Formats: sequence, C-alpha cells, structure tokens
Amino acid sequence: MLPKCFPPISTVRGYFNAWRDSGLQTTINHRLLMIAREQAGREAGPTAGVIDSQSVKTTESGGISGFDAGKKVKGRKRHILTGTFGFLLFVLVHAADIQDRDGAPDVLKAIRFRFPRLRHVSADGGYAGDKLKDALKGNGSWTTEIIKRSDTAKCFVLLPRRWVVERTFAWLGRCRRLAKDWERSIESSTARAIIASIRMLTRRIARLSTH
Repeated sequence: MLPKCFPPISTVRGYFNAWRDSGLQTTINHRLLMIAREQAGREAGPTAGVIDSQSVKTTESGGISGFDAGKKVKGRKRHILTGTFGFLLFVLVHAADIQDRDGAPDVLKAIRFRFPRLRHVSADGGYAGDKLKDALKGNGSWTTEIIKRSDTAKCFVLLPRRWVVERTFAWLGRCRRLAKDWERSIESSTARAIIASIRMLTRRIARLSTH
C-alpha cells in the first residue's frame, strides 16, 4: 500500500505525460550528464561515444513491436548512445525487427546538434558495412570504429569501448520497470529509460560531491 500522502494516480500520470511530451526529462538528463562529466575532469560535451542496442520483450499492453531474429526476442529495441564514461547521451526505442545498422542513423542524426563535438562512434560488428556510412552522408563528418570479438575466443573477452555500453545497460537494468517494456507507447518507453538514467546520474553526482 502506498502512503496516503501520495497523490492520485491520475495526477502522477498527468505530470509524467506532461514532462515526457515537453522534453523536460531529456533536458534534465542532458544537464546532469554535463555536470557528471565535469566532475570526472572532462569537458561537458563528449567527442566520442559508443552505440549499441538491447532487445526486450513487450507485454500485453500493446503498441509497436517486432521480432529480433538474432536474439529470438519479440518486442522492442532500446538503441542507446553513451559517452566513454557510460553516461546515457541518447536513447531511441523502436521495434525489435529493425536491424542495428538501420536504427543507428536515426540515433546519430538526432544527437548531431545536441552534441556538436561528438563525431567518433565505437560499435560492434552489427554496425559494420557501408549501409550505415551511406545513411549518414550529408549529416556531418562521422568516423566509426567497429570492435569485433575474435573468432578464436572461446570464453568471455573484455572488448575495448564495448564494455562501456554493456555496463550502461546493466545500470539501466537495475530499474525494475525496464525488465520488460511495459509501456504501450514508444514515447513512454523512452521516458522510462531516461528516468533511470537521471536516477543514476543524480546518485553519482551526489556521491562525488560529498568527497
């Protein structure tokens, strides 16, 4: 049972929708990101990032979904871009049947003006080939670094840069709301991921501020 001092669910949902639709949550995450980077001794704006996606199951709530044949998951993909510290720069949610190299251009185009100094991106083999490069033509000068796992590796191997974005997925996964995609709309699904990032950033900033 929730405490009686909690507002009605309609009020909470109203604020959630208003902040989601106005972009307030994205703005808060952006400002906290810059503060956290400066606390770590870096420039506020990143110059390099790491991109990856995570397929998650949806529920009976409905909405957009698809089947990821590679991961054998029916649902949606959270396509994220992080900085080299793993802080969430941007998240794009779409159907799971959209391949990584097809979803990546929309992610990179969306952050082009938000992070004007960011032009280098590390990614895994799912983003290899000319398809991504061709899709980005006319949208700034990008350099991509494809980091592949060795074919001879038979156990876990820590890959440079790629572990950063995997750790970010683990951070987001601490939010039980993200165990599945419970939301009917893509917009609400995106907002939930951003809220999880805000929670992580505020805790990190508070912890470093006390030292």
